[in-house]
Amino acid sequence: MAFIQAVKNYQPLPGLIFHSDRGAQGTCEDYRELLKTFNVIPSMSGKGNCYDNAVVESFFHTLMAELVYHETYRNHKQAKTSLFEYIEVFLQPA
Repeated sequence: MAFIQAVKNYQPLPGLIFHSDRGAQGTCEDYRELLKTFNVIPSMSGKGNCYDNAVVESFFHTLMAELVYHETYRNHKQAKTSLFEYIEVFLQPA
């Protein structure tokens, strides 16, 4: 699971806030228990309020418009590498 791998890689301090919308993944009991296991504080946008998640929505719109829609990925590894380079190299401040 990507969340567990991210926790292992970055080892966040207890009290990290993980924000999501009110989709099925973010509201299920297994998800909430996983966050609790790693001392992560869940945060959810308000019901029907797209402005609560505006920064994330804007980021994903930009990611899709600037990168993903212009690519044809042959496999998962190529997509992962492309996304990593965009986020960790291209978007980093000079």
